[in-house]
Amino acid sequence: MQIQVLKSKIHRVTVTQAELNYMGSITLDERLMTAANLLEGEKVQVVNINNGERLETYVIRGEKDSGTVCLNGPAARKVAVGDIVIIISYATMDVELAKSFKPALVFPNESTNLLMP
Repeated sequence: MQIQVLKSKIHRVTVTQAELNYMGSITLDERLMTAANLLEGEKVQVVNINNGERLETYVIRGEKDSGTVCLNGPAARKVAVGDIVIIISYATMDVELAKSFKPALVFPNESTNLLMP
């Protein structure tokens, strides 16, 4: 049997941009992506702490160490610059593997979106 489990989580980052006139996605600082084990094009769930919105989109690589968290396209209507969001990805795996799997959990500085040294 296969189940879905938490694969990656970027916990509490601040939205830096919302670009409505874009095809759609979330642009993330490359260092955040690497730390969270997220791939460009990977499906993610974005949970907005400020208004309770939940949406699914895919990741686009942003400039390294820029702190970028930008919701693009229709997703831009679900956030405001300055909102705090959690970014989550899931993986499907065998139950036995899931019992020992350890997700990538990232806790960046909430005001800069950069990783703590």
